[in-house]
Formats: sequence, structure tokens, C-alpha cells
Amino acid sequence: MEEHRKETRLSLVKSTPFSQLRPETWDALEVMCRVKSYRANQTVVHAQERSYFIGCVLSGVLRMEKTLADGRAQIVGLLVQGDFFGRVFDGIAEFSIEAATDTEICAFPRAEFEALLTQSPDLEPAVLLNAANELDRAREWLIILSNQKIVGRIAGFLLLMCSRFRGIDHILQPRPEGVEVKIPISRGDLAHLLGTRPESISRSLHSLSDRGVIDILEPDRILIRDMKALALAADEDEIEAIAILQKLLKNHRTEP
Repeated sequence: MEEHRKETRLSLVKSTPFSQLRPETWDALEVMCRVKSYRANQTVVHAQERSYFIGCVLSGVLRMEKTLADGRAQIVGLLVQGDFFGRVFDGIAEFSIEAATDTEICAFPRAEFEALLTQSPDLEPAVLLNAANELDRAREWLIILSNQKIVGRIAGFLLLMCSRFRGIDHILQPRPEGVEVKIPISRGDLAHLLGTRPESISRSLHSLSDRGVIDILEPDRILIRDMKALALAADEDEIEAIAILQKLLKNHRTEP
């Protein structure tokens, strides 16, 4: 792991809950920020240990894992650029957090962050909104995992990526023929996340491809050709899928 100082405003401002902070609050966060670099599979936070920092992902992908009673590790979520993690005023981590890819995070010393939280009235609602977003994401994962068909879980995962990661250019790119998605984790991690095996992931992706719903450009690059059909495969609302596509296209058109 490497550690160094770095300007963070441009990276942090992409995180929606924290995008409305006052300039003086941003300045205080930038002063206390310590950028840490992790290689893939390095542990960032150990479960059931006290973490002494609040983190924000600057680049790369982190995976959250829970060790089950039988010793198996279950991936319970992903953290990407702009996501904050860590328990404010309670340093015991419920999950371990590992780097799924080479990753950079901004680490805020817990004591300094908590002191700033008590002094900055604009920071508290941002932290509360971030916590609410985490709960929403957990509910979304539960809905995806409740699908009995693996192809439905894959379809739900791709839809979730389109809605949640639409501001991250290296993951999502609107194309004339559809939306290109770069799956930011390994096939093994994806299978782990969706509660199945890598072979089942491959079969499900090829099933969607055979139906004309997606094209498999590379093992980790998928072109979604039919968003409505993808929503049907995921047992999701077609109207919601169309809204996701419209937001993607709107964001793409308004980029400088």
C-alpha cells in the first residue's frame, strides 16, 4: 500500500451526497485527506476491527465481504468512485473491505472527520444522505438476489450498474447501438456477488446474447442492445428501464 497527499476536490465532488458542501468544508476535508493506494485483493478494512479513518473511493472498485458461520466469505456489495465508507462515531467494522481492483481511496482520520462533523452543519445531512443511499443499495441487492433465475440476477445486475454507475465514464458509455458496460470486477467476484458459479454467469450472459438483448464484446465488456428486454429478464419495470436509458443519454449529451 502506498500513501501520499493529493488534491481531492474534483474526485469528491462527483459524490452526490457531498456535492453541496460549502467551500470551507471542502477545504477542511482536503487538508485532512490522505490518499492511499491498494493493489487488487489487498485488505482495506478488517471485519470486527476498529477503523481509524473514514474513506472515499477515488478510483477503482472495493468489495465488501461478510464471513459466514461456515467460514465462507460472501460479497455483499461494491464501492466505486465517490462512495464513502466507515462508521462515524462507531469504529467497529461489520464487514471486511478489500480492493477488487487496483484502487485509490481518500482516508480521513476518524477523530478529525468527527470533529469537523460537529462544526460543519452542511456535513451532517450529507453523511445522513450517504447512509440512506447505502440502505437503498442494500435493498437493491436483496431484490436482485431474490430472483430464482441466474439470468435474471445477471440482468438485474446490469440494470443496477446502468442506474448507479451512470456518472462513471470508464464503466458506462452510451453508444449509438446501445449502452456499453464494463464489468469492473472479475468473473469469479461477480459469481460470488450473485450467489452462483462462474460457469453459470457465462451461460446466462450467452443466453441474453442469443436473445439479442446484449452483445458480449469481451469477457468484461457488455453492450446492452435492448434495455426493455433486459428489464423483462430481470423481472423489473420496463418504464424504469426506459427512464434509466433516458438519464444515461441525457448525461452523455450534457458532458462538455
